[in-house]
Amino acid sequence: MTRQELILIIGMTAVTFGVRYPVLAITGRISLPRSMTDALKFIPPAVLTAIIVPAVLMPGGEFDIGYTNAYLIAGSIAAVVAWRRQNLLLTIGVGMGVFWAWRILIG
Repeated sequence: MTRQELILIIGMTAVTFGVRYPVLAITGRISLPRSMTDALKFIPPAVLTAIIVPAVLMPGGEFDIGYTNAYLIAGSIAAVVAWRRQNLLLTIGVGMGVFWAWRILIG
């Protein structure tokens, strides 16, 4: 690792810590309004959706909703399993299994 890379990593760490720590320190000492805590519960699903949907619908960088898109097929089936069973491990297992099986079948 070069000196520049080390400086870059330390700088990114400082910026990330500097942005996040004050918010955590403040919220640990004051109580937030109920509406704020209710709204904060929607952040993880929103972030995950913003990451997953483009990866599923555009796996090669282009919009693909065809049957050859293993990401879409596996993601759709995993979503149904998650909705019906509400079991994270089962959802991940079924999603990965369908993904690999679909890739093998379709080529």
